[in-house]
Amino acid sequence: MQNNPVPQNEMERIISLSDYDIDYTAFQDQFKDLAKLAAKVAGTEVSLVNLIDTFTQWTITNHGLEIDQMPRDQSVCQYTIATENPFEVKDLQSDDRFKDKFYVVDEPKLRYYYGIPLRTEGGHNLGALCVLDKDLKSLSPEKIELLKIIADEIVNRLNAQKMITGLKTKLHDANESKKKVAHDIRGPLGGIIGLAQVISEQGKENEIDEVLEFINLIQRSGRSLLELADEILTTSKPVRDLKANEFNLLIFKDKLEKLYMPQAISKNIKFTVTTSVNSATIPFAKNKLLQITGNLISNAMKFTPREGLVTVDLSLKVEETRNILQINVTDTGVGLDQAGIDNIMGGIKTSTDGTGGEAGYGFGLALVKHLIDSLQGTLHIYSQPGQGANFEVILPQAP
Repeated sequence: MQNNPVPQNEMERIISLSDYDIDYTAFQDQFKDLAKLAAKVAGTEVSLVNLIDTFTQWTITNHGLEIDQMPRDQSVCQYTIATENPFEVKDLQSDDRFKDKFYVVDEPKLRYYYGIPLRTEGGHNLGALCVLDKDLKSLSPEKIELLKIIADEIVNRLNAQKMITGLKTKLHDANESKKKVAHDIRGPLGGIIGLAQVISEQGKENEIDEVLEFINLIQRSGRSLLELADEILTTSKPVRDLKANEFNLLIFKDKLEKLYMPQAISKNIKFTVTTSVNSATIPFAKNKLLQITGNLISNAMKFTPREGLVTVDLSLKVEETRNILQINVTDTGVGLDQAGIDNIMGGIKTSTDGTGGEAGYGFGLALVKHLIDSLQGTLHIYSQPGQGANFEVILPQAP
């Protein structure tokens, strides 16, 4: 069986990709101009911007070929991200690694490939900018340099999007802090005003003019601050519309179905996503949720045979001081023994090929455990060999 290439820094690479917290369905317009420019520069019919996670190559924008995703082990770009340099295949039809792939055997019957890693400053290849054609091609050094510039601009835009998302999160946190401060000062201020009122009434009985004047000043100042706190709270009432850094269960469900239903159809697996009804529209932070849940879904499909079942159950439990997001990914696959569960819980990478011959890279569940820990969440695994598996993720959320 063919060995699939894996970058030497693969764990660090997929952690770096997860830090961008990318919704793979949301970038088509942002990179459309660069994909078109790359095709024009290279003189090819097709140009793709691909990001590659543990299981899947996600095409976040395309030119000349309608494609959204493919299994990582079927892609040419998996070779591009395993090197620091561009990767070229002069003729896909005569290369043993690619001659049997669906995009070579069937339409569009591609022959030429040239890919440039999308490399971060930290040295992590998030994916690749690639140009492809049905005919054989040869790129001049000048064209290659222009393609490298375009690839750098793609990384720059990804970094800019990451910064914008971070700023929005900080702005949201600052607003929450403002509301907390307002709540915190209202209690003491109310106490001060009440105490001042008592002293003021006693002062009237004793006719202490200086004390009365001083106490009156305290009352006026206290009321002024209390009114200010009320104003802060009034202008900071929660907005129920979703912010850029939020999902609700309905949106989360829709994203998962759009991203992973094609994988289920490809393997003839029944895939369903359900949500709790009573909390379906309550917002929660979307930070790393697609990366965590997506890896669990892809892993479940990998180890579930054809005609099998993969279900995702999403629920949000509303509590007084916090909310609890629970994600259950259940499959009818080959299951795990206790040693396998212990490896996952210990963050140890293991590699096993899937039931359909899918390549195992061994980093997906290790990444899931890393991300859950970083969010102060918990992971539970319930499984026995031959009886499927249930991965339960519990993540605390702000109320």
